[in-house]
Parts: sequence; C-alpha cells; structure tokens
Amino acid sequence: MLVHLRRSLVMAVICLVLFGFVYAFAGTGIAQLFFKNQADGSITANGSTLIGQNWTSPKFFHGRPDDFGPYAANAKQDVSGGDNPLEANGFSGESSATNLGPRSKTLETDTKELVKFWHSMGVNPTPDLVTTSGSGYDPDISPQDAYVQIPMVSKATGLSPKVLRTLIKSQSHSAQWGFLGASYVDVLQLNEALAKLS
Repeated sequence: MLVHLRRSLVMAVICLVLFGFVYAFAGTGIAQLFFKNQADGSITANGSTLIGQNWTSPKFFHGRPDDFGPYAANAKQDVSGGDNPLEANGFSGESSATNLGPRSKTLETDTKELVKFWHSMGVNPTPDLVTTSGSGYDPDISPQDAYVQIPMVSKATGLSPKVLRTLIKSQSHSAQWGFLGASYVDVLQLNEALAKLS
C-alpha cells in the first residue's frame, strides 16, 4: 500500500514539474524567441493593436462604435461605457455583442444617434461605423470605413484627401493568406502613421 502511495506522489510531483513549470516556461520561451511582439500583447506607444482604442477627436480615424455616442461612459450616471447597451440593474454591459435584434427599438435609436453623430462630423457612415462588432472592441475597420472618414480628418488636420487616401492604402492589409476574411486597416496603426504625417 505504501509503495503505491509513494509511486502516486512521485508521479504527481513529476507531472507537476513537467506540465506545470517546464512546459509553461518552454512555451513562454519559444513565444518570446519567435513571436516576441505578439507574446508581449502587440503593444505600441499608444496601446495594443489587438484591441480597439477610443478615438473621438476628428483629427483621427475612428473604429467601430465603442465608447462614444450612445455607448459613451458617464461617471456621473455610473455608466461604464463600451459597446453593449444592454442593461442589468441599471448598469451598461461590458465587452460583448449587443445581441439586439432587427426589431429592437434600442438598436434603432442607438443607430440613428450614431448616424447623426457621423453626419455632424461631415461623414456619410458605412454600416460598420454605426454598428458594434461581435467582441465590442474590434481594432480593425475596412478600408471603405476609413475612406469615408477622409473629409472629417482632412478638415481637422489640413492634410489633403489625396494624402489621406495614399495613407489608408499603405496601411491596408489584405485577407489572411489571400482568402480568409476581408481586407482591413488597423485603426491604431493608421492613426500612428497619420500622427507622423501631421
């Protein structure tokens, strides 16, 4: 009986060391060696390229709605902000899809408010710019979403539309492996490149 117990304990310790420490450290070491930027969270001086940032100034390109318009944070009203307008006990939701269907009055009201917001900025928005993403913090927009914002950014920065079109084209990425998904622009990288021009 003691022999079996000792064998079990020795095997448990070996598995703990191998799978709890060696495997984890080896995985971390390989990630740091071959994929350092991704392993460190794809962080730049202004945030991570993997998560949508809050862009509200007309001097920058905006991503999908996150923390402006009907989704804006309001500390006085205890509203945390973010994409999910669903409420539980008076508090807005966290990162997730809104789950509002096509007959939802809340979705209709929020969408109309966002369209009005974009029009006030001189932009004729695409559907993506007035609807939230599945995650609620999508870092990418389509090149078309960026192109429609050129009048707003051009007016605020003084850069010509031609320069901005060239910038968007240079920051556009094609579908992964040429066929997965669609072409996209990382909004953070686009705005960092824009800041260098300005």
